[in-house]
Amino acid sequence: MEIIAQHNSVFLFLAIAFGLYMTWGIGANDVANAMGTSVGSGSITVKQAIVIAAIMEFAGAYLAGGGVASTISKGIVDGELFKPTPELLVLGMLGALLAAGVWLMVASFRGWPVSTTHTIVGAVVGIGVAAMGTQAVHWDKLGEIVASWFVSPVLGGILGLLLMISIRKLILEKDDPVAEAKKWGPLYAFLVGWIVALVTMTKGLKHVGLHLTTLEANILAVILGVILAVAGKLMMNRVKIDTETDRDFRYASTEKLFIPMMIFTGAAMAFAHGSNDVANGIGPMAAVIHLVNSGGEVAAKSPVTPWMLFLGGIGIVIGLATYGYKVMQTIGTKITELTPTRGYAATLAAAAVVVGASGLGLPVSTTHIAVGAVMGVGIARGIGALDLRVIGGIIVSWFITVPVGAILAALFYYVLKGIFV
Repeated sequence: MEIIAQHNSVFLFLAIAFGLYMTWGIGANDVANAMGTSVGSGSITVKQAIVIAAIMEFAGAYLAGGGVASTISKGIVDGELFKPTPELLVLGMLGALLAAGVWLMVASFRGWPVSTTHTIVGAVVGIGVAAMGTQAVHWDKLGEIVASWFVSPVLGGILGLLLMISIRKLILEKDDPVAEAKKWGPLYAFLVGWIVALVTMTKGLKHVGLHLTTLEANILAVILGVILAVAGKLMMNRVKIDTETDRDFRYASTEKLFIPMMIFTGAAMAFAHGSNDVANGIGPMAAVIHLVNSGGEVAAKSPVTPWMLFLGGIGIVIGLATYGYKVMQTIGTKITELTPTRGYAATLAAAAVVVGASGLGLPVSTTHIAVGAVMGVGIARGIGALDLRVIGGIIVSWFITVPVGAILAALFYYVLKGIFV
């Protein structure tokens, strides 16, 4: 207790600094999941992606990021064990944030799309074991989270595959694919608005003071879906049909019609990603701030305030603008060749799974879901359409992330303990 009282302003400063550093890493690494498909399919430029993602990631983090933040900070390590020595939990959470930030920086420089969720979960486990031994970790809770990592890429892949098959059957295999794209396009736009709005409203807005009933949320989600469908229709009508290019590639104009959809789905994915992944940086930071402000009271749940979500959103946007492009290239161009229709299917599938998980409070990996969805879309054309060497490298980087996060966090914890205790 005395240690917290003695260094309280230092701990608060470090919590905010390390939290910002960690969310910078989230922006630099994970934004590829949100915008990589849009850029890779040629729908938008990198600069446009950064502007769209900056607005939507921030909105997702600020408006819908509260539900997930509590799972990371309270679920994995047994807070009860830290009650006699709350200063160790403060040092541990600081070590976890720093470790995750460092590993994300290394991975981003290498262009590896690693999971920020894996990183912070590994780091929290590392400090739990370092500070209190193996009994400090809720292994059953960790088991649930680990299971969701394996389930999420499969769900993303299945949904991506099904969406791609529907686009092929309803549009690409018809005699006049352009007319069919104009007919079905608004429905695909409706799906984007409806899925993202529904879960955001039912699960994500409570901490901003908006309490909607299920009926109100459903009505609003349908209204937003209809607005997007109308906007999609208007944008499609403005697309010029290029009969010359259609001679070389029959689907050139059809693909062009899906570019407005890619902008919608990219924005939806960025919103979904912001809502789910801001927790990784904010959860441990919230735990430290609560401990310091309460004089060392170890609570089951650390309150996540709007200013913390605001700070997390800022960190994500800066990371994305400064270093997001490297990982974007990996997801958008190296796994499989993407066109606007394929990019749409992959991104909507990923957004749906991420937003659903966010609503349930499950810290799934956006990276896994996005890569799974891109693979599902590739499989729709046969396994040969995938670059298995790139996929192998990505999966290896996934497996080493948890142990690296744990080891780095334990090291930083011992360093901080040496300085303050």
